[in-house]
Amino acid sequence: MSADAEEELQGILSQVHAQCAADTRGEVASYIPELSLASPDDFGLALATVSGRIFTAGETETPFTIQSVSKAFTYCLANELLGPDEVMRHVGVEPSGDAFNSIEFDPTTARPFNPMVNAGAITVAGLLYSELGEGAFDFILERFSRAAGRTLDMDDAVYRSECETGHRNRAIAHLLKGTGVLGGPVDEVVDLYFRQCSIRVTAADLAWMSVTLANLGVQPRTDDTVFDLMAVRDTQSVMYSCGMYNYSGNWGFRVGIPAKSGVGGGLAGVVNRQLGVAAYSPRLDAKGNTVRGVAAFELLAEELGLHAFCCTKLGSSIVERFLR
Repeated sequence: MSADAEEELQGILSQVHAQCAADTRGEVASYIPELSLASPDDFGLALATVSGRIFTAGETETPFTIQSVSKAFTYCLANELLGPDEVMRHVGVEPSGDAFNSIEFDPTTARPFNPMVNAGAITVAGLLYSELGEGAFDFILERFSRAAGRTLDMDDAVYRSECETGHRNRAIAHLLKGTGVLGGPVDEVVDLYFRQCSIRVTAADLAWMSVTLANLGVQPRTDDTVFDLMAVRDTQSVMYSCGMYNYSGNWGFRVGIPAKSGVGGGLAGVVNRQLGVAAYSPRLDAKGNTVRGVAAFELLAEELGLHAFCCTKLGSSIVERFLR
């Protein structure tokens, strides 16, 4: 990448960050008490390329818990370990149109609608626990760390806060067990789910994890093959249609890239074979998505032509220049 291209990309990122930083709408999540301690004014944007470069603006090294962004990556791992047909027997791939913590299953199959809502992610955790037993969390943490390109850890305080308040998720798990969808013992599976959501990351980490998916499962900075190729394809597909909770239709229309949000304030997006984009800002809208993060992604998609169905050559020409 030429110095001019680097300067242009950094300028775009910094301008978008400055524009969105003034937006003070939304509230920090409080239903998990420990999350309410996040600084509401923190805001970071990071963009990583498949050529191994990263561009940042704002608080991109501030740690926070990955929360529901983890769902995309555990789904990828489940597809790799068990195969898509077996995973599909337990969880579907249809948008639900409901809130992320809704206690609603497909009335025909009794499966969760998709793996990006709590019911589906708990089911995926059950599949991983059934396959890996007590080693499931270490397996997840090791893969997440390889995708980030550094050793990650778990925020014990957030984990304990989730354990103390996660009654709705336990209820979902018991219902899933009752329908025969959930494998593994309820308490152990829910504990695994709480642990995966409590993994500590930064916006820069999420950009690297996202670009690992964009780079067909290979971490571009380390050249480590982290995820199975076909599992990456299936994961991006479900991220595109279901990754933004009951805002997913609007997201596909306005931004047009596979993405996953989390109530910790994280947002990870994948521009296939090109970029990983991430945001961190803990002010959330009513649907549980980061307000500044969503606004920043909309601006970046427009400015860089990132929408999957962009009808101009803007995206391909700009990104090609940035990736050289």
